[in-house]
Amino acid sequence: MDLSRRHFLQAAGGLVAVSALPSFADDPSVFPLRGKYERLVLSYQRIDAGATKPFSILHISDTHLTEAYPDENEMKHFIKGYRTKTFGGRQEEALRDSLAWAKSNVDYVVHTGDLIDFQSRANFDLVKKYYGPAMCGSLGNHEFSQNMGRTKQSNTEEYKAETADLLRATYPFDIRLQSTVVNGVNFVTIDDVYGYVCPDQVERFAAEVKKGLPIILCMHVPFITPHIWLADQKFWTRAGRKFESAAVPDARGDYKVQQTDPVTRDFIAYLKTEKLLKGILAGHLHITVQDRFSPTAMQYVIGGNFMFHGEEVFFT
Repeated sequence: MDLSRRHFLQAAGGLVAVSALPSFADDPSVFPLRGKYERLVLSYQRIDAGATKPFSILHISDTHLTEAYPDENEMKHFIKGYRTKTFGGRQEEALRDSLAWAKSNVDYVVHTGDLIDFQSRANFDLVKKYYGPAMCGSLGNHEFSQNMGRTKQSNTEEYKAETADLLRATYPFDIRLQSTVVNGVNFVTIDDVYGYVCPDQVERFAAEVKKGLPIILCMHVPFITPHIWLADQKFWTRAGRKFESAAVPDARGDYKVQQTDPVTRDFIAYLKTEKLLKGILAGHLHITVQDRFSPTAMQYVIGGNFMFHGEEVFFT
């Protein structure tokens, strides 16, 4: 069903309407002589998706909130300390500024995962504070992180299942796959937090295709292309160094999983032929990069919101 903005607030969907966001007061002590939102790093994209009426979204990802209440255990506070230093300590400010800008400049917001850096009651309450019952999007791998590698975890469905009910109670949407139609465009959010997808998700996506509507796929880990992989490797493994060759480095991590997991590999191959797919929104890499995914779809990867990055996408 196509949702009006009023009805949108009453349902769990692929985005959150800006009218559902809380009010924000800008802190004049931060960059007092600059424009109100100049510290935001925004890129702009346009997707001709066949919308019945034009609309816009703010796409953000990787905020990495790192809070813990005083009564939470010692491990949570240890993680809070070193992870807050990792991300600079201004993550909540970046999220607040992004959402404040969105209220005046776009129609909806979509967050493609790692809103929190690790599981804590304080982080879960921040999710509810900023998004409330209308918060929607996709989860990231850090949403499932219980203790940020300080205790044993694995990138498996079994590990995710340990806290899936807790995440469902915090994020009021279907964390496996969610569909919301906005002005004739079907936003489908999917859980691919460890690089792969599962057969049940493929089946559910096929049901969305049968609706016959243009699709925007929203997920945390991008479907990595050679160009995106080069950018990722430059950022993560060759920081401060020049590339000496145009050769694509060997696949590792999520990229290798996408090439070797049969279900994921076949799903990607199918998506490249699906004419209803009009775009992919993703995060995870902490860099802003885009590449052609298929004849009908570009893939847009947005940099970390913890660094005040975001992307306005205008749909026609």
